[in-house]
Amino acid sequence: MSDGHVASSLDTNASSSNDLDLPVVLGRNLRRLRTSQGHSLERLAKQSGVSRAMLGQIETGKSVPTIALLWKVASALHVPFANLLQTEAPRGPKVLRRSDAKLLTSSQGQFTSRALFPFDGNHPVEFYELRIGPLHREAAEPHAPGTRENLFVAKGVVEITAGPDKPQTLTEGDAILFDADVPHVYKNLVAVEAVLYLVMTYSETNG
Repeated sequence: MSDGHVASSLDTNASSSNDLDLPVVLGRNLRRLRTSQGHSLERLAKQSGVSRAMLGQIETGKSVPTIALLWKVASALHVPFANLLQTEAPRGPKVLRRSDAKLLTSSQGQFTSRALFPFDGNHPVEFYELRIGPLHREAAEPHAPGTRENLFVAKGVVEITAGPDKPQTLTEGDAILFDADVPHVYKNLVAVEAVLYLVMTYSETNG
């Protein structure tokens, strides 16, 4: 999730014929959210730290953004991360097949995030599967004020550092809850892939 890493990507493993590509969905949502809040590209660029040219490329679906960049834009717009990726969906049960998963990746695939909820409507709470490559360290910038992360380690040994707090080591079956509106770091301490499940909770004032 860090801009210091190699550019991340939106990876669609599979999609049905009536699904829009994520870059197209992202561009449409970014334009809608930006204009509804009265932001010009220049103003949003200043508030997010993302260049006007990059924002324009995202809105037209011509650029594949990094995870860190998406977080910057979501924070500047004061909306949950998933609002940038949401699509309209009919009511009723929604099965999220692994084969249809849309992944956000960074660091040449060493860090992946899979949403375990549909990208439709507003979600004050989001659920993700995270995978961290062997011995990989992933840094994340602060999320919107009031955002909290609840992580559960399903496989591996990881170290979580949130802001100035002491790093915490977690093994399989351990969980941690921390404020994510400060810089935080996920670090895989062993030479095998780590699998975590993340519940992201946003402040009621966001989104």
